[in-house]
Amino acid sequence: MMSPVLCMSFLALVLSGGAWAFPPIGDGASTHVSITEKAVLQKVTEVCQAIAESEGRDFTPTGNSAEELVQACLGPKATGEVSAAKFKSALNEIYIQNGQVDRDFVNSPAHHFNSEAFALGRRLITDGVASIKANVQKENFLAARETLGRVLHTLQDFYSHSNWVDLGYTEPYANLIRPDLPLENLADVKTPTCSDCANGGFCSNSILPNILNEKKLTSGYMGILSSAKPKGKCSHGGAADLTSSKAPRGGISKDERRSDNVALHTAAVTVATTATLQLLDDIRGAAGDNNYLRFMGIARSSVVVFVIDTTGSMSDDILEAKRVVYEIIDSKKGTQDEPSQYILVPFNDPKFGPLIKTTNPNVMKAEIANLTAEGGGDLPEMCLSGLQLALTGAPASSYIYVFTDAVAKDIELKETIVALIRSTKSTVSFFMTDDGAGARRRRRGVESSEATFETYKDLALASGGQAIRVTKENLPQATDVIIDSSTSALVIVLQRARNPGRAETFSFLLDESLNNITIYITGNTITFTLKNPAGVTQKQNEVNGELGTVQTVGNLFRVRLASNKQTGLWEISMNSNQPYTLKVTGQSTIAFIYDFVETFEGPHPGYALISGRPQAGMPAMLLVSVLGRKGPASVKVADIALVTVSGSEVVGGALEDMGNGKFLVTVTKVPAGEFVVLLNGTDVVSSTVFQRQSTTQMSVSKVTIKAVVDRSMEPGKPFTLPFTVMTNATGGSYKISARNDRDFKMNVPGSIAVTTGGNATGELTITVPANTPSGTDVTVTIEAVAPGASDSNYAVLRLSVVTKVTDFTPPQCEVVSVSSVDCPADPAFCNSAFWQLSANLTDGVNGTGITSLTHRQGVGSLTHTDLKQTVVAAAFNASCCSLTVELVAVDKAMNVGTCLYTTKVTWHHRRLVRG
Repeated sequence: MMSPVLCMSFLALVLSGGAWAFPPIGDGASTHVSITEKAVLQKVTEVCQAIAESEGRDFTPTGNSAEELVQACLGPKATGEVSAAKFKSALNEIYIQNGQVDRDFVNSPAHHFNSEAFALGRRLITDGVASIKANVQKENFLAARETLGRVLHTLQDFYSHSNWVDLGYTEPYANLIRPDLPLENLADVKTPTCSDCANGGFCSNSILPNILNEKKLTSGYMGILSSAKPKGKCSHGGAADLTSSKAPRGGISKDERRSDNVALHTAAVTVATTATLQLLDDIRGAAGDNNYLRFMGIARSSVVVFVIDTTGSMSDDILEAKRVVYEIIDSKKGTQDEPSQYILVPFNDPKFGPLIKTTNPNVMKAEIANLTAEGGGDLPEMCLSGLQLALTGAPASSYIYVFTDAVAKDIELKETIVALIRSTKSTVSFFMTDDGAGARRRRRGVESSEATFETYKDLALASGGQAIRVTKENLPQATDVIIDSSTSALVIVLQRARNPGRAETFSFLLDESLNNITIYITGNTITFTLKNPAGVTQKQNEVNGELGTVQTVGNLFRVRLASNKQTGLWEISMNSNQPYTLKVTGQSTIAFIYDFVETFEGPHPGYALISGRPQAGMPAMLLVSVLGRKGPASVKVADIALVTVSGSEVVGGALEDMGNGKFLVTVTKVPAGEFVVLLNGTDVVSSTVFQRQSTTQMSVSKVTIKAVVDRSMEPGKPFTLPFTVMTNATGGSYKISARNDRDFKMNVPGSIAVTTGGNATGELTITVPANTPSGTDVTVTIEAVAPGASDSNYAVLRLSVVTKVTDFTPPQCEVVSVSSVDCPADPAFCNSAFWQLSANLTDGVNGTGITSLTHRQGVGSLTHTDLKQTVVAAAFNASCCSLTVELVAVDKAMNVGTCLYTTKVTWHHRRLVRG
């Protein structure tokens, strides 16, 4: 069903011999994305409403945009700016994986419920849901979202590729997400299901009358490479389906609205939307409301990640990291700048980790307080291993801070770190202290301090961060950078780097929405002059000037602009013959997110996410989503370009407005070297022009690596992952390397022979230890290096470990009694009377046992007996103001059982009527 083309109604790509996909734009309701988006926004709204109700506050979005939904959901909890960037990014991750099913599994009947593959299709759904629940429980939200996108594609396809709605059903087939229930009344392979469509296209009522009368379930056969199908069977239909030209000709697909199927197409869309809502609700029940919102990206933007060297000379640094964490926790509590999550990764030698993450600030205080500096007297440390763990364990677009005074022992991880930075778009800043025992220890190491600091500078620049070098005594002054960036709605206005430095003037736009504007300059022997639109200037040696305050520590200048900043075009004139970086940041809800994509063809063509660097010699394509203060309608985009950070080249792209703040950007000539994305536009709310820039540097490559994750891994079993290396350059022996963040054993070929302009395949095998907890995610990075190390590329893949599920039966709930009380005749006095519901819950004799029992859709108090008991007795007490309750029980296998009860009250008779 429904075109896969991400989060918009893209123009269908025309295939030779005709296209078969959803029409462009149309009524906007019949794409996989529109169905998914409608259901996701509705379910998020329900959860936000439920949380608001339980907290006794109103939930009143000012509009229907994602930005306004996030503001209403989180805004009342704290003051300050609220960004919808993480929510939009989470939605895009779901949409992209949904669409890529039509590329990665184009010829798989199970993934589309084609060719009567009902049992296999359901297995994909139920296995996928088990993986999602396990990942969410472990807070591996990205892996869960990617799986959700694929699962929803298959689920939604059932309703347009089968005859479910032809049989008159108006509700979803619940058995598709309930493996404990049988798939019944399926047409077997020998049963004819369709009559011939004489015109060879689509005919109304082509399904045989006996199939309809007997309520037999069938789906259309689809042949991309062959016209073969069993005798008498329906086809999917369309020019790309070779079986549709073989009798019985035609097709029963309801993918698009046609004159012969308007009612069926509409019915398929409606039921697919309801089915999506039901699956999302099942995941919500297993996750709980607060975790479900985090899974969907509804959270304050800031995530604070610390990667800390714990060797003996680091006592002062650890104390400073502790002070910073405490200050962030204490000063930002109760505001939108309060971090939504805290992550800590210690490293030493030879150990690094574990990764500790929590949403509880007191837990993080305790964890960082427990850090001690010891050992590490002679060798470099595992800095990049700790950073790798942080990059894979933290949410995308996180801000990561590395504290160390040592050289990196694991310098061979540099390219893997760069790949992870580009994949996650996270920003990494290094604080390297350089004196005393640490310096003496480094001089005995295998690599010089200067060489290592250059590596740190390279990684910081690639991510859009800073490499700050200070003495231990001055470290407390430098860590203001962390407090600055641990904020909600942080945006980048400008970022540039020069090596070697030279005299140059940079201009940047400040718009009315920007607050807390800060300029960071790293480098040595630097002078600069800042000038506002009115011509007022301030130099680097003016600590307190008209434009702001200047702080200098080590190789860092931090310029904090005054709150009465002028909007318009600013300038900063730099002068240095040494390398330096320049970065301008602020807080604003006007932002953008982007992904590099490529086209794919097939029966349902579209766009797929590029994992790795875009292909050289081809136009670069980006999907850009723009966020405004009151939704995308509150901004106007002027242009989107690729800009070299270390040069002056600016290459504009051709914009195709896809609606709802989404743009397809095509750049025919990509800048040489490393580049970032620059967006210019107008804020409609204030009528001021703005500019925003991405942080992560990107470049192109003539090498491409592709691999597809098609299932989860099981503990104790080896997992094989095929991959393909392609090149549009000279062939030869390509060096292959692979790493994972769990240190699981892997086997991968050391090299692959690739012909000029050709491709070759290889296999990676990873062995999952038997004691690996279900829900663990594993990030695998595969790198291919061209002969002579002239070029390289990478693929970053997330794999999930899921223990085989044997318990598919959800807990059962039985309402035992409802108390009868007289409610006041006037509902205004409903708080003066109360009612009570009693229920028994059980997971059955063969169940895994109930692990949690909560309530929603009701304001009241829930009590229950010990969950370890065979029968759990629950009691819910509420006032007459709240007459609905839903009990939600989850067992150890993450099966969800609910018990919904609504009490009807006849106020006139002042009595409670059970309904």
